[in-house]
Amino acid sequence: MLLPRKLTARLAATLAGALCIAASAGCVPVLADGIELKGAGSTLAAPLYEKWIGEYVRSHESVILNYAAVGSGEGVSRFASGAVDFGASDVYLPAEKADKIAGGVVQVPTTAGMVVLAYNLPGVTGELKLPQDVYADIFLGKIKTWDDPRIRAANPDLKLPSRNIAVVVRQDASGTTYAFTIHLTAASRNWADEGRGYGTVIAWPQGAMIARGNEGVASRIKIADDSIGYVEYGFARRLGLKVAALGNKEGVLVAPSPEAGAAAIAGSASGNLDGLGATIVNPRGREAYPIVTYSWLLLHRRYQTEQTRALKSFVLYALGEGQKNALDLGYIPLPGAVAELGKTAVAQINSDSGSLSPATDN
Repeated sequence: MLLPRKLTARLAATLAGALCIAASAGCVPVLADGIELKGAGSTLAAPLYEKWIGEYVRSHESVILNYAAVGSGEGVSRFASGAVDFGASDVYLPAEKADKIAGGVVQVPTTAGMVVLAYNLPGVTGELKLPQDVYADIFLGKIKTWDDPRIRAANPDLKLPSRNIAVVVRQDASGTTYAFTIHLTAASRNWADEGRGYGTVIAWPQGAMIARGNEGVASRIKIADDSIGYVEYGFARRLGLKVAALGNKEGVLVAPSPEAGAAAIAGSASGNLDGLGATIVNPRGREAYPIVTYSWLLLHRRYQTEQTRALKSFVLYALGEGQKNALDLGYIPLPGAVAELGKTAVAQINSDSGSLSPATDN
């Protein structure tokens, strides 16, 4: 028996919603006869992208937006191969990589996030404090126990256990790893001298526990006693993980907060988009949280007309009205000047038509 067209579409949407795991793939129910856009990449920014997608499609029923949180490295690969319409990465692609992608790339900053050191220390109350040289040496494997003299010196009021530190790191190619390791390269002489370097994937010391995605790292810390790992702030907050106050470039110990994150990126918009990341590798300022990163959407320079209209409308919504969602989910809203740089970048995408809904384009 043939089902009516509307019923078929409704059934397809119901099945898609039932099969979709929103927390990991950012899916939305499939609609009939819609303009479909597929994206993939950053897990750091995934909860915010999922929020934006959910809000946007409610007022643009003809648009189908699907996002897979697979990590920045895989997102760039899928975008470069043409498997998705847009990629998402916490790493700005340098010209030598962007130029190799057929058709060119438009990179748009969408949000900023703090990379925190979340930990699980049963029986330890109070805030853990870690100067820059100390947390770098923990991840180098030089500091192996929680009662190491250097940790105790920074935390005289805490009763730290004589137990081994279990370090949790990312397994997949990750923009969060890139942000953390490029920061360590700038902040720690030991890190630089040992040649660990920075990248979306690096060789961690033997014995480190590995997990996929920000969600995977946060979940592993949650269940692993005596563990510490790097993860985007919102993931740690949602799982109720304790996070350390970290030493910044000025030597001040700063806990992650919206204010500290905003202080870290406040002066980053003085140049062009390709210089944004360099300004926050180890940001200046006594109130600045030390490990922050911008997150980017990777867009083609040319799409089919209807896709162009839909994609530009969605990204402009994210850069405008969508920024109000950032703080609630643990992200740092873009400074106005950075959002304007993003809008200028969006204008590079070829289109001979207007937006889908002027009311939502900012």
